Amino acid sequence: MVVASSRFKVIVFDDDPTGSQTVHGCPLLLRWDRASLRRGLEHPSPLLFLLTNTRALAPQAAAQRVQALARDLRQELETLGLEHWLLVSRGDSTLRSHFPLEVEAMTTAVGAIDALLLAPAFLPGGRSTVAGVHRLHGEPVHCSAFASDGLFAYSSSYLPDWVEEKSAGRIRADQVALLDLATLEGPRQVLLERLAGFEGGVCVAVDAERPQHLQALGDVVRELTAPEAGERWGRPRRFLFQSAASLLNGLVPLPPQPLDAAGLAGQRRRDPLGQLLPGLVLVGSHVPLADRQLALLLQEPGCAAIEIPVAAVLQDLRAGAAADAAVDRDAGAPLERRLERRLGLALAAVLEAGRTPVLFTSRGELTCASAEERRRLGLALAALMARLAAALAPRLGYLISKGGITSHTLLAEGLDLEAVELQGQLMAGLSQVLTPADAPVARLPVVTFPGNLGDDDSLRRVWRLLEAVDGAPV
Repeated sequence: MVVASSRFKVIVFDDDPTGSQTVHGCPLLLRWDRASLRRGLEHPSPLLFLLTNTRALAPQAAAQRVQALARDLRQELETLGLEHWLLVSRGDSTLRSHFPLEVEAMTTAVGAIDALLLAPAFLPGGRSTVAGVHRLHGEPVHCSAFASDGLFAYSSSYLPDWVEEKSAGRIRADQVALLDLATLEGPRQVLLERLAGFEGGVCVAVDAERPQHLQALGDVVRELTAPEAGERWGRPRRFLFQSAASLLNGLVPLPPQPLDAAGLAGQRRRDPLGQLLPGLVLVGSHVPLADRQLALLLQEPGCAAIEIPVAAVLQDLRAGAAADAAVDRDAGAPLERRLERRLGLALAAVLEAGRTPVLFTSRGELTCASAEERRRLGLALAALMARLAAALAPRLGYLISKGGITSHTLLAEGLDLEAVELQGQLMAGLSQVLTPADAPVARLPVVTFPGNLGDDDSLRRVWRLLEAVDGAPV
């Protein structure tokens, strides 16, 4: 095995804040000015996450954000003299992302690559790839509800065909190479020669069924991309990656997570008298799994439901400027502000009663007039939830945030954070971050819970763990 040096850095462009779900001990940047980038690159962890939130953006806006960020990052890498680094575009393990748009934006800023390695496996979540077919718990992922996503739908689980579909035919299926399990399990020299032979920016679909497959890949990638690779291979290779979370564990061998689930739950904040502060749960995700998880959580006597009426928010959104100016003659306040005030009072009342408020968007998926309207609605709902949570944050011991856009907006806009420190996973794929010690609400643990992850009871089990209900067996 080739061990990464202290000067080796893997920089992850994460399209929502839940993609660091297999690692720990690294910074997640929510702002990307040059000073923030430099601080992130100087952090001792070999991993740096840049939370771009691009899945919430329209394609052109996503490409512009990624390209500008990649250009600034390249300049900081050169200023700091970092020679051995890799860029990863971390996307959803159920294949919902701006692909190949974001990786192409990255290449325009960082230069030509030899190969793009496509590795969507997320093994703790049951996402594997065998013979080029991406699967969810053994079934082709295009048979799942995720493939019918209103913004990122697709029709094939065979990755070469998926690439052709997502690239609108610019990259044909027969141009996509396969890195199969036999090669990953075979002699290391064969795998080295196979990767060293890729050139011209070819797209390579990577199989993965066990962690050892991605560990083998990461081992040879580190050798081929190191500055000293030129001594044996003529020149260092330049790879770019479109992946889910599991590949990161292959690229960067990490020590065991310092805190177990009980230790992470123990980060819950206390008041000056040492009493545990209450929690708040946000559920913005609307996939069927999230619906089932929410329903089970709300069966807990210690939880109370507070619903955001999505149809009302959409109606106000459609009214545009007229809605912003609309005034209820009795209340004397804009309609949107009245809704926010009413929800805020309801949240405070639940906390006063000693229960956990569960703030969620009404279930089901409304039909929007366009993809842009759907994005605007998602952002408006996330911003509303973030403002409500931020108003309560000084009184809270923890937050659970389900949904990528919901979590990003909470951290970046609601809590107004530049960065958070990733502590680790409470359960497989469910990360906990801490706000900085100098933040307005210091050392607040936030669980970032992907919308598409876990089983029906996962959300309730996380809440029970943080609340220490009956010992909260995990």
